[in-house]
Amino acid sequence: MTTSPPLPQHERDAESVAGHWLLARVGKKVLRPGGRELSEWMVNSAEISGKRVVEFAPGLGLTASLLLEEGPSSYTGVDSDADAVEVTRSAIGGRGDMVVATAQETGLEKASADVVVGEAMLTMQGDSTKEKIVAEAARVLDTNGRYLVHELCLVPDDLADEIKTGIRRDLARSIRVNARPLTVAEWTGLFEAAGFEVEATELRPMGLLQPRRMIADEGIGGVARIVWNLIRDSDARKRVLAMRKTFTTHDEHINAVGFVLRKR
Repeated sequence: MTTSPPLPQHERDAESVAGHWLLARVGKKVLRPGGRELSEWMVNSAEISGKRVVEFAPGLGLTASLLLEEGPSSYTGVDSDADAVEVTRSAIGGRGDMVVATAQETGLEKASADVVVGEAMLTMQGDSTKEKIVAEAARVLDTNGRYLVHELCLVPDDLADEIKTGIRRDLARSIRVNARPLTVAEWTGLFEAAGFEVEATELRPMGLLQPRRMIADEGIGGVARIVWNLIRDSDARKRVLAMRKTFTTHDEHINAVGFVLRKR
């Protein structure tokens, strides 16, 4: 029997592990804020067939599998966590390559990709690192290449700074990652400053832990497995319920957003 590789941060207890890896630990497969639906929208919005694809921080490999189903000429996943690389490699088999490197310094050649994909990873970075990662996407992309992005966003664009600060503080405390989501206008400004133009934008509710979204993403059997794991692990259950409370408290101002960007 093949043994699955350990998840990242597997040595940490339920109180300290990053929220997305805790959810993976209890059986959640879809870890993106807009769910499988927004990932599929993003992939379907770009011509993947025959293209050279690079994905930053592919996680459990769900979007990697969606991309590979479209028949790219090549697929390369990049992650700084060696355990995460092994998880994705297990998910995609021999259908692509994996690189242990940061998204801001991938080590890939200039203009070596036609499509770069990044989901739920820019939000987890400070402003300067966001800029470096987006600049690296631009460097790796060939002219007219597409950058596909799926992240958390704050709404509306004129949301007061004190509300933004409160949301970011509560997210950081809940998910144990210094999450810094931006408004759509702020995301757009970040991308345009790096030489991208926005071809399409799509908003979705951030329903990561809402029953309807979970059933759509995981199926009835998957949700049952997650619930059973949470029943058996009181520490994990406490953390997940706290994350859900944070998301629910701020649901008026938190969305998921997808971008299709073209390198000018």
